[in-house]
Amino acid sequence: MSDQADRPQPRRASQPSAGTDIRVGLVGYGTAGAYFHAPLIHATPGLSLAAVVTRNPDRRAEVAAAYGAAAVDDVQDLWGRCDLVVVASPNRTHVATAAAALTEGLPVVVDKPLARTAEEGRGLVRLAEERGLLLTVFQNRRWDGDFRTVRRLAGEGLLGRVLRFESRFERWRPVPKGGWRESGGPDEVGGLLYDLGSHLVDQALQLLGPVRAVYCESDVRREGVEADDDTFIALTHASGARSHLWASSMAARLGPRFRVLGSAAGFVKYGMDVQEERLRAGMTPDAPGFGDDPEERWGELGTEGERRVVRTEAGAYLDFYREVAATLRDGGPPPVDPASAVEALAVIEAARLSASQGIVVHLG
Repeated sequence: MSDQADRPQPRRASQPSAGTDIRVGLVGYGTAGAYFHAPLIHATPGLSLAAVVTRNPDRRAEVAAAYGAAAVDDVQDLWGRCDLVVVASPNRTHVATAAAALTEGLPVVVDKPLARTAEEGRGLVRLAEERGLLLTVFQNRRWDGDFRTVRRLAGEGLLGRVLRFESRFERWRPVPKGGWRESGGPDEVGGLLYDLGSHLVDQALQLLGPVRAVYCESDVRREGVEADDDTFIALTHASGARSHLWASSMAARLGPRFRVLGSAAGFVKYGMDVQEERLRAGMTPDAPGFGDDPEERWGELGTEGERRVVRTEAGAYLDFYREVAATLRDGGPPPVDPASAVEALAVIEAARLSASQGIVVHLG
């Protein structure tokens, strides 16, 4: 994994004075912008949603009513209006939009995936380093309550040595929803491998470290869909541990969200983290209990002979933007090192190659 201590630290936001909010310009107000970024930015002390790029009349009215933010037509209209740019537009636009903002001297948050390829991602990292600007990636699933629980159990040695990490983002959506994520070809950077796979791979890397071998099966199961909607990834980590990862829209019966097997115990957890469903329902992310998992969905730790229920750690998406604000105000490392997102992209590229050729791809 990358060592942040050897990397230039992002410079602080220079425009806002003490006691003044950091003005945020949000590019895109689709699912990611409307349900994740805008509410989280609005709820973060020290940040203010100043402008949103969207031409949709209904969305323009919504950002004005909900956040008092200006609606603008183009990314170029953000320059001078904001101190931080958040890129939540379609995946194919991430690199160009982030590069434009960095070139304008603005720090950037990019929704996952950072780029289409690891090389494109490395180019953005270099540009940010050259300009001394913050570049970070919204890998919000690191702050899922269930994944925080897995990391705590592993860190405390309660699992022993982790041997296998099983992780699933499964849904039952036999009828396509439409849109570029499902119908777009490779140029759209769509499909579950890039969408949910970006989270699955990132979590595996965070838990178990570098990957040495990748095998992938990736299929299109539904009519009218062009991008993968049923994908399995097997990773062999440098430590010898293995990750088995599933992303599917065709899971009529859902498997456990996590099954983690260690030399001393295993952990099994069903049900998705609650934060997304609560954001979609309009709950504010700073509300009491926002990230709390219902008790009936807590996981179990132990062996076949002895098991105990483990309370799920509270989900904490808001911590991502709190750390962004702290980085810009006080300096220090970003909440997500973009080099770690590049590492995940290298694994995703290897998975695409594996699926297309039916081979195991070995990484350096």
